[in-house]
Amino acid sequence: MDDPYAVLGVPRTASEDEIRRAYRKLAKKHHPDLNQGDARAEERFKAVSTAYDLLSDAEKRRRFDAGEIDANGAERAYARRPGGGWAGSGAGGTRYQRTDNYDAFTDAGDLDDILRGMFGQGGARAAGGRAGAKGRDISYTLRAEFRLAVEGGETTVTLADGRSLKVTLPAGLTDGQTIRLRGQGEKGGRGVPGDALIEVRIIPDPVLERDGADIRMTLPVSLQEAVLGGRVEVPTLVGPVMLTIPKGANSGAVLRLKGKGVRNPTGSSRGDQYVKLAVTLPDPMDPDLARFIEDWGARHPYDPRKGKIR
Repeated sequence: MDDPYAVLGVPRTASEDEIRRAYRKLAKKHHPDLNQGDARAEERFKAVSTAYDLLSDAEKRRRFDAGEIDANGAERAYARRPGGGWAGSGAGGTRYQRTDNYDAFTDAGDLDDILRGMFGQGGARAAGGRAGAKGRDISYTLRAEFRLAVEGGETTVTLADGRSLKVTLPAGLTDGQTIRLRGQGEKGGRGVPGDALIEVRIIPDPVLERDGADIRMTLPVSLQEAVLGGRVEVPTLVGPVMLTIPKGANSGAVLRLKGKGVRNPTGSSRGDQYVKLAVTLPDPMDPDLARFIEDWGARHPYDPRKGKIR
């Protein structure tokens, strides 16, 4: 894959917010639902998603910047470490991998066992001691689609031993929240297994954005819809609904869809969805429309900034 920074069109110094905004813009532009039958757009969307997956994960981004992994997240054979030195083979052919605190080294054979727990676009890391009364806990990173994380539902993960496990995500998950699966970690010396800790990283939706218990989005509307009003279909967490655009609607006007926001964990209530209108002219500009506006404007002059801008 190409350099993820280049794919998203951001500098290497970009902040998390800049990376997120770049991803949302490109994901919306190339989303398969908006480009049906366009294989090129689909490939572009996959590349954008892969790039965001790497750069939105602080540890993956650090390792990529340090040259430890490539743009696909794969280990490089010989990579310079942040503190100096190179990863590779030690004396006698023993492979070494630096630990998270960078103060000691451990046999990378242990790391190989841990990495077998990778699934989806996430990874796994082990915590705790060696064989004992209880097995080690294993932490996973689960990349969850926005709507699945917000609405809740079932998904499947593959554990380190190759088992597939159905996991029910609760409604209203927030980015970075951790779910504990008791008894799904490594087996201990006495047969008592540890736990699996699943950190949920939410993939932003190209259109919908969460704001606490509410959902916000920007809806492009035509000049005709803004002037004359009308009914248009808008996406929500529970599926598309029809929204009434009032006559004379301006860009920036916000309409509310009551009860179409985030469902609370108990399922007793929902937030609202707020739809911000953006009047959008045809591109390219229609010459008939331009002539009409020119004629209309000459006969009906008005200043939209009067009393609003000093």
